Amino acid sequence: MIAIIDYGAGNIFSVKNALDHLGYESNLTDKKDIIAQADAVILPGVGAFPWAMNMLELSGLVDVIKDAAVTKPFLGICLGMQLLFEKSYEFEERKGLGLIEGYVDRITDPDLIIPHMGWNKLEINHRCKLFDGLGEDEYVYFVHSYKAFCDDKSLYSYCEYGSRVPAVVGDGKYVFGCQFHPEKSGRTGLRILKNFAELKA
Repeated sequence: MIAIIDYGAGNIFSVKNALDHLGYESNLTDKKDIIAQADAVILPGVGAFPWAMNMLELSGLVDVIKDAAVTKPFLGICLGMQLLFEKSYEFEERKGLGLIEGYVDRITDPDLIIPHMGWNKLEINHRCKLFDGLGEDEYVYFVHSYKAFCDDKSLYSYCEYGSRVPAVVGDGKYVFGCQFHPEKSGRTGLRILKNFAELKA
């Protein structure tokens, strides 16, 4: 069973619908015991980083999230990916979950339309199991105004939007993050979700 953490952050139902379509059991939950017992965990998110971290802290979920991330496959999506980093500068400097080294800040190129919204090509930097079965010309759907800044070792793929924008990141073990929305990215996104659901601790 895949636990989808429900902390009031937006796109949980579309993620569950995608997993249902793929035939994987999932549970929308804010219960610590269900998250702890799950085979894998997804942290979705739409909104602002400080608010989301406040919600996770108020719900008492930070510790169970950190425990899950070192024992089972863990996937952050969009804002959920950004929360994986050490801190963000969205509105204020705010500490994150610290599961991946790096930080999050605004896309500042004055020649770009912000938010970065729409389809963009995945460029592979380091192969990982989320990319199994994908070809060389894969596009996914983004909606965001902030991006991650991280070491090359954590950057599994990126897209080009003025500069490199991290698209898939990871800690080299169980933790993965997608800046784009796999649940809204057609065949490519479904394949990535399927690959994640098939990962074993």
